[in-house]
Amino acid sequence: MQTLNVKINSSEKSYPIIIKNNDIPELYSEILDITGKNNCLAVISQKVFQLFGNFLNLPKERIFILKDGEKEKNFKTYQKILDRALKLKLTRNDFIIAVGGGVCGDIAGFAAATYMRGIHLIQVPTTLLACVDSSVGGKTGIDTDYGKNLVGSFYQPDAVLINTNFLNSLDDRQFKTGLGEVIKYAFIEKSCKCEEDFNLINYLTLNADQILNRDAKTLEELIKICISLKISVVEKDEKEGNLRKILNFGHTYAHAIEQITRYKKYTHGEAVVKGIEFVFNMAYKMGLILESYKFVAEDLIKKYNFKQIPDFNINKVISAMKLDKKAHPDGIVFILPSDCAAVKEYKMVDNEILKYFG
Repeated sequence: MQTLNVKINSSEKSYPIIIKNNDIPELYSEILDITGKNNCLAVISQKVFQLFGNFLNLPKERIFILKDGEKEKNFKTYQKILDRALKLKLTRNDFIIAVGGGVCGDIAGFAAATYMRGIHLIQVPTTLLACVDSSVGGKTGIDTDYGKNLVGSFYQPDAVLINTNFLNSLDDRQFKTGLGEVIKYAFIEKSCKCEEDFNLINYLTLNADQILNRDAKTLEELIKICISLKISVVEKDEKEGNLRKILNFGHTYAHAIEQITRYKKYTHGEAVVKGIEFVFNMAYKMGLILESYKFVAEDLIKKYNFKQIPDFNINKVISAMKLDKKAHPDGIVFILPSDCAAVKEYKMVDNEILKYFG
């Protein structure tokens, strides 16, 4: 077991992130240790419920089964969760428990943030993507027809309980979508301002086989590294006023791909990898990085054999990027590589982007 602690100075909020690989049924007692005698509503993804639902040992009315897929992260589902919470007469002392991937954590977290202006929340991520990224840091939200996560809030959980045994149930594509976010951390590590030097690029290079084979100890260490980097960022900038923007590395282009394809063709991690390739090409053409570093990035990505995404019409991409929640009146915001494992923020207008990709 490994325990990391998050301390948000701006809100005086602190909470533990516990990483284990013990038997999944033991999670229920860990949840009870936190909730005590308080009431709760568990929002659990459909696939996880089919595989592991019995471990919660809760009556049916306290379980909301969330259908799988990004398309479920919408106003209708959000309303249904709130309706269930109201029927259960949850109070501010009670809990919403999110058991699933990023979609589940985002929408259940948003429900917890807004129900009675905020009740307790426990995140139980069951995908690699949720473990290393979405369950930590307090971002919650839902999608609209205009783009991803355009309605949401920053709302920190009371605890994050990670069990790496959930990861054995993922198919190869879903496992690799998490690796897309993992690789993101490798390229921003120095900019995270973490006291510990993990050299994640080197770790991912040397341990590629163990990671792809889902070696338990290797995955536990990998998750710890990624979370440590995210904690370092979030503790310094909870609400993305400055430093936290670096976590969007590769995401400006990625969100555009997802929006253009209506979230149906590619996973989030696949889109992020394409976005990372895009910003590396942009940075190289702008003279921000050496060709040798671009090759290092390309070689690392090749090691994990991600799904290939074709290039999209750049004008369509620009239009989609302007709808992103991080869009700026002065131009489109990119986080670009500036040195090995370091990044910087750049704002670019349409003509500047077309200069390199038109």
